[in-house]
Amino acid sequence: MKILSIQSAVAYGHVGNSASVFPLQRIGVEVLPVYTVNFSNHTGYGAWRGPLIDPEDVHQVILGIEERGVLPHIDAVLSGYQGGEGIADVILDAVRRVKSANPAAVYACDPVMGNATSGCFVAPAIPDLLRDRVVPAADIITPNQFELGYLTGTTPDTLESTLRAVDAVRATGPRTVLVTSVARPDAPEGTIEMLVVDDAGSWIVATPRLPLKANGSGDVTAALFTAHYRRTGDAGLALARTTSSVFDLLQTTLDSGERELQLVESQQHYAEPRMQFEVRRIG
Repeated sequence: MKILSIQSAVAYGHVGNSASVFPLQRIGVEVLPVYTVNFSNHTGYGAWRGPLIDPEDVHQVILGIEERGVLPHIDAVLSGYQGGEGIADVILDAVRRVKSANPAAVYACDPVMGNATSGCFVAPAIPDLLRDRVVPAADIITPNQFELGYLTGTTPDTLESTLRAVDAVRATGPRTVLVTSVARPDAPEGTIEMLVVDDAGSWIVATPRLPLKANGSGDVTAALFTAHYRRTGDAGLALARTTSSVFDLLQTTLDSGERELQLVESQQHYAEPRMQFEVRRIG
């Protein structure tokens, strides 16, 4: 399997491609990483150095890949945080080029905007751009519950309202929706859930809620789910494998006392997920 991953990169820590590439490689995926920024560290520190890469330069890198004759062999295009408005056109053009070369390829978009705690933390134009142009072109999206609400103009806060919001966003284009954080008042105390819906059905899984805010965990989640789903075609199985790996990554990070994801230290959890959580079919 080959995945073209168009995302940010940092030298210190793990977000964007710096979070996604190694876990994908560890499960046997050939990754073609294309960088949209090259920062010293993620912006959560409040200070960073390095360039935001001009969209035309990103486009040129993708053209160079195309010239090597690789696009017919790409199984998926993956995108995440979009630092500026211009990168969306580059990503959508890359998706068109890949799908023209390989009609079986899919586009997986993590529509990064923010979260319920912090609100939106992207440039003001990005949420509307994602909702109106990028998400409708995707086959797979991986929003959190807050982002799902923005995409649909709703406030999903129960299982039923979250499922209705998923149906609404699926009607705009993407057939597979992974909601990476489902919080609802009737969930078991101390848990957090993930939910996936595709044409075959809906599945949900609960894990303990860890006292940890880890930048990059959503990037790992989107990458692993995309690869597992593309490989198996089974949304429930992809959810189970992804949940197991990401939970153990977060637990390892929490136990370490470090701020940054313990990405390398957790590598066995990607290659051999413990499958310790029950995935339930719902609806």
